[in-house]
Amino acid sequence: MAVLSPKLVGARVRRTEDVRLLTGQGSYVDDYRPPGLLHAAFVRSPYAHARIVQLDVSAALRLDGVLAVVTGQELAREIKPVRAGSTMADYKETGFPPLAVDKVRFVGEAVAVVVADSRYIAEDALEQIQVEYDPLEALSDVEQALAQTTVLLHEEAGSNVLLSRQFTAGDVDAAMDRAPVRVRERFRFHRHTAVCMENRGCVAEYAAGSASLTLRSATQCPGLLRDALAELLDMPEHSIRVVAADVGGGFGAKSSLYPEELTLCAVAKRLGRPVKWISDRREDLMTSTQAWDEIVDAELAVQRDGTIVGLRAEVVSDIGAYSIYPWTSTVEPVQAVSFLPGPYRIPHYRGRTRGVATCKAPMGPYRGVGRPLTTFVTEGLIDRAARRLGRDAAELRLQNSIRAQDFPYKTPSGIVWDQASLVECLEKARAVLDEQTTRKWQAEARADGRWVGIGFASYIELTGVGSAIPVSPGMPVSTGTEAAFLRIDPSGTVTATFSVAPQGQGHETALAQLIGDALGVRFEDIRVICGDTALAPHGTGTYASRSAVIAGGAAIRAGQALKEKALQIAGHMMESNPSALDIQDGEVFIKASADRRLPFREVAKAAYGGLRRLPKDMEPGLEVTRFYDPYFGTASNATHVAVAEVDRDTYQVKLERYIVVEDCGRIINPMIVDGQVRGGVAQGIGAALYEEVVYDEAGQLLTGSLVDYLVPTASELPAVEVYHIETPSPTTLGGFRGMGEGGTIGAPAALANAVSDALTPLGIEINELPITPQRLFELVRGRNDEGG
Repeated sequence: MAVLSPKLVGARVRRTEDVRLLTGQGSYVDDYRPPGLLHAAFVRSPYAHARIVQLDVSAALRLDGVLAVVTGQELAREIKPVRAGSTMADYKETGFPPLAVDKVRFVGEAVAVVVADSRYIAEDALEQIQVEYDPLEALSDVEQALAQTTVLLHEEAGSNVLLSRQFTAGDVDAAMDRAPVRVRERFRFHRHTAVCMENRGCVAEYAAGSASLTLRSATQCPGLLRDALAELLDMPEHSIRVVAADVGGGFGAKSSLYPEELTLCAVAKRLGRPVKWISDRREDLMTSTQAWDEIVDAELAVQRDGTIVGLRAEVVSDIGAYSIYPWTSTVEPVQAVSFLPGPYRIPHYRGRTRGVATCKAPMGPYRGVGRPLTTFVTEGLIDRAARRLGRDAAELRLQNSIRAQDFPYKTPSGIVWDQASLVECLEKARAVLDEQTTRKWQAEARADGRWVGIGFASYIELTGVGSAIPVSPGMPVSTGTEAAFLRIDPSGTVTATFSVAPQGQGHETALAQLIGDALGVRFEDIRVICGDTALAPHGTGTYASRSAVIAGGAAIRAGQALKEKALQIAGHMMESNPSALDIQDGEVFIKASADRRLPFREVAKAAYGGLRRLPKDMEPGLEVTRFYDPYFGTASNATHVAVAEVDRDTYQVKLERYIVVEDCGRIINPMIVDGQVRGGVAQGIGAALYEEVVYDEAGQLLTGSLVDYLVPTASELPAVEVYHIETPSPTTLGGFRGMGEGGTIGAPAALANAVSDALTPLGIEINELPITPQRLFELVRGRNDEGG
């Protein structure tokens, strides 16, 4: 009897899409240039907070080549403002108009759009538009905005606090009072933004004859965009097509509905010609959603023996000027208090968060949503507690980690972890590091006057979120399901269509691996199509580390359903019971007699050949759509270790070594997982050492170019050592766990702890990210001034 086993899942299959993407044959938004194409440019506010007194566009309209100039007042007659709703208590819904109507709330907010024959003409026309503003007090500091009662960004909200949420378990105050050891700190994680290789952009086309609209956009979520456009433009959903062909990076920042997309749809419909807008880098840095801007006051209570007994925290989150659709302004701050207990058993917990509106670009999803911050906070407190107790910090983590026998484990904030390997990852990381040898090296280096340190960080994260838990609290949009449409043509090749939309993750390869094993067909006979709502079954897109779990589950279900039908047809043709057959490498064979084989293409041909070639009453064809919902979702986990040195002259942090031991369940393609981990770590190192969005007191963006907003390049990054532990999820089809964001979650905390360890002789602990040379210099000078 032939022995069958998965052949593709788990293999290092080379990425199908790389031939196209690495040879310059990808198709991005700006590559699309239909006949009659017009170009748009936006008039953007130079003020952070101001009333629009007068807007004169007459001179711009007189320029040759200008076809239209549309203001916020005009557009408001055609499009409703976007309102990101939430059922969450203490959430205040506010409107976000595609073009500002009465006042502007952050620098860069669009107040009008010019449409012209070329982008050059459109840019020239911008200079002819006269806008009179009445400046208002800018709310650029989150604590100032929190305390402010007279200057409000959204008057209808009655406050600048647009959301509040608290999670409580046990009696944390009593636990704190009883605890012999308490460590407290104020942590500051500064604002970040995604820096995608491809800026945001879109092309809108309206066909009057069919009353249909097509939007090509550099988006992660074509399905979400299609649904939102149908509602806001009052059009039938089947008349709207959203296409996300190749997209150069997203990281969460391209998962929201943006004002430019709405505006271009409206002007394309009005003019009856295609209209394109591609942001320049300054526009992208100024107007794309930003993230991770929070202040956390946190306190951890520990027994003398190292047992953690309580954690309490106050989170103040700077959510920017608007609540973005569909995630709302709750997405980052609420997840922050949800994930603060981390991978530890903490019986008493209270976490309160408040989301405060300020004159900055809206806060939105960005890698890890809430988890890089919370890992930085919790892992920082663990290290501080270890120092107070005179304990090894890794040992303290092991003592308090959620263990195998504790799963499924419900956290104090109500999240249920299905399974994880927290102890195993940490122990393997220590073994790979060779902790004893490395500590000896550290002691010798310190004796030579060098500032060297070792930092650990462990985390657990929710991935593949199902319908029971919205990705963002209270959000009315269901994000817990995805579908796969599979069609086998008469030649036996497979076309698989999904609504998930990759931005470089390797979906075409990974999903084809799943389908190949589920169906038994050859990898090269499978074509995966993503990101086109006209072709795909209903779904939302790619975000929140969900594609392998949810779209992967749908792929397995669809593949198994098609295989069942194909075997029924083959059984009819081979005069055999279908249960006695199987398919492998594109051939059907009898399991008990592997010599009797039938090419799969013969089965496929028969499926379309008419009823006389099929079992009685069987419907012709080989097509199927299957949905999958993991309901709760699953968890991934990892331990990161950083070995770092602070240069005593320049205060630069240099990474000597970086180790990741991670568990994302059953691995589909180790090569893709390794790449995802390393890419995530690069962004985490950026968060720890380089990247920070800076506004001045007037709300002016000071980091409007890549000279000012620093991202790490290859020369700043170490060789990341990646190790895997595979603990299949017991709750998801295939045992997969999401892993796209994990690299970014662990790195900031591991680096902060490594630098704190390096500066232990000076009594300095890192509580603010990024750790810039200037900040380190100030910390060391402060200790010297104190005589430390």
